Amino acid sequence: EEKEKALVAKEKELAEQREALKKRTAEYIKEYEAHEKQLIDLRREAKLGGNFFVEPEAKLLFVIRIVGIIKLSPKPRKVLQLLRLKQLHNGVFLKVNKPILQMLKLVQ
Repeated sequence: EEKEKALVAKEKELAEQREALKKRTAEYIKEYEAHEKQLIDLRREAKLGGNFFVEPEAKLLFVIRIVGIIKLSPKPRKVLQLLRLKQLHNGVFLKVNKPILQMLKLVQ
């Protein structure tokens, strides 16, 4: 009897969680579609006005290390260490900001 009540309560809780997840997913989809539509509208508006539309830049980078440590000077070696790229073929996600871009140019 007690197990059955617990099982029913658990099933009900899981169903509620599933519904909440579906609702949240629908909201995210709606938000992304609105954002895409806004970008398209801005592009069209710029084209009609004879202006240029500057595409929004990425906020995130994925960086992969493709060179080894041999014949690498100390400064780029330290930068790779700071970027958490200690091994060959390691990859990290980085937020795009001025210091990170300067570090990447130094390593390049």
